[in-house]
This record gives sequence, structure tokens and C-alpha cells, in this order.
Amino acid sequence: MFAVIKTGGKQYRVAAEDVIRVDKVNGQPGEIVEFGEVLVVGGDAPQLGTPTVAGATVAGEVLQHTRGDKVIAFKKRRRKNSRRKRGYRHEFSVVRITEILTGGAKPSKTAAPRPKREPKPKAEAEVAPATEARPAKTRAKKPAKAAAKKPAKAATKGGSKKK
Repeated sequence: MFAVIKTGGKQYRVAAEDVIRVDKVNGQPGEIVEFGEVLVVGGDAPQLGTPTVAGATVAGEVLQHTRGDKVIAFKKRRRKNSRRKRGYRHEFSVVRITEILTGGAKPSKTAAPRPKREPKPKAEAEVAPATEARPAKTRAKKPAKAAAKKPAKAATKGGSKKK
């Protein structure tokens, strides 16, 4: 099941357990926030809102508040000795979607604990080749070539060839 929500003037397509970055919302990290403007609820029987779906809400847990990259607005009027430099960092909230609710249901007040992942057990077949010692590669030495000297060129007087 998925939903399309509207927050901060933007629309987001979300599903349960998605992590999204939205404009800053009120709430401390660990709290549950509700998004009431649900435009579409999709799944087996999709519901389209006119403009929103009645009784539908999306709940999410605030993970952290963060700020975006600095945006520099530099304005210069040439030949006027006029310059302005302004920096700006937008504030965001990182939210994990916990539930998509329909029919006027209220979200739970606390976030469900996330199941911990267990590390994959390594099979014995995978461990064995790594522990075996590989034979060292040896290069066969090439036999030294006999130093075949080229015969010295006969020196000619005058240094030029005769025709």
C-alpha cells in the first residue's frame, strides 16, 4: 500500500518504512507526526482524493532535523561598485513513515521498535577457500641469452660512402 502526501508545498509518494526528507516539521526526534493532506491512497482498491482522501492520514517518526547545502546568492552590478553576497541553508526533517491509515483511524503514539537484523551466517564452504593457503606463484627464470656482439662497423676515411 502506498500514499501520496502533500507537505511543505511538495508531494511525496510514500509507503510504510520509507525514509523521506521533507521541509522541517514540528516535533522532536523520536516523536510521531501526522500528515493529514493525503491526495491518493493506492493498493488493491485505490482511492483518489478531491482534493484529499477523507479520513486518511499518514504517520511518521521524526528521525532527525538537518540542514541542506549552503546556497549562495551573489548579485553584482557591473561598473557600479555594488556587490551583495548572501548565504542560505534550508532546514529539513528526516522522517520514517510508520503507518498509512484510512477510515479515520488514529496513529499510535509511539513508534514500533524496529526489528534488528541478524548478520548472515557464513557457510562453511565460503570460509574454507579463504583459509586455505594459496601456493606462491614462482616465475621460471629465463635462460640468459648469449651476448652476441654485433661486428663493429668498418671505419672509413673521410666518413662518407664512395659511389
